[in-house]
Amino acid sequence: MPELQDPRVRSSLKPAEVAVGLLLGITLLQASWFGWIAYPFGETLGFVTGAWCVYLVVREHIWNFPITILSSSVYLVVFFENRLFGDAALQIVYVILGFHGWWTWLHGGAGRAALRIGFASPRARAAILLGVPAATVVLIPVLRAAKGAAPPLDSLTTVLSLVAQYLLNRKRIENWILWIVADSIYVYLYIIRGLQLTAILYAVFLGLAVAGFLSWRRIMAEQHGAGMKPETAAP
Repeated sequence: MPELQDPRVRSSLKPAEVAVGLLLGITLLQASWFGWIAYPFGETLGFVTGAWCVYLVVREHIWNFPITILSSSVYLVVFFENRLFGDAALQIVYVILGFHGWWTWLHGGAGRAALRIGFASPRARAAILLGVPAATVVLIPVLRAAKGAAPPLDSLTTVLSLVAQYLLNRKRIENWILWIVADSIYVYLYIIRGLQLTAILYAVFLGLAVAGFLSWRRIMAEQHGAGMKPETAAP
């Protein structure tokens, strides 16, 4: 049977990956700081940390969580300044879920072992199908009262993202399907709000979500080949 690494250390990054990522990130931040590109420093920092975060999730690397916490803190300010109040509030929840996911990936499996990738239960899937539209309808008037910029889309993406992040924390593969839907809407939303760099970032997220789904499906196939049944539980 193929030998599987502990999920906590499965995808150690190669030095070349880290070097290239740091070089590109520092270059973009420097270009923004000195005005060489027409994007605010805060949005650029969110772009860099956000891209690293999703890439690390695709690689099933535990360090995605501290970077998620940093990226969410940055985007809290960016979205609030652009009156995307649903997305701004979402970043606060992301920070909380970042700490939750960090602990869960390390100790959320059977016997407090590292968590393995699995499926959401049929009951959880039904709850998502019914709960996402209902929660969106409830949130729309709240964001309208707060004079948000795009209440319907902001509400839908907020709800989708919250559910997707929680599924990600539980390592349920369905999280990628929700991210694909949410990121597709986000690209349009940020374009119409003039956040072009963030729109590009979410286009990258969309591609990474597809890659993440394929990567996690491959990992589940490896687990099956090693005699491990995929975990199926409520999120």
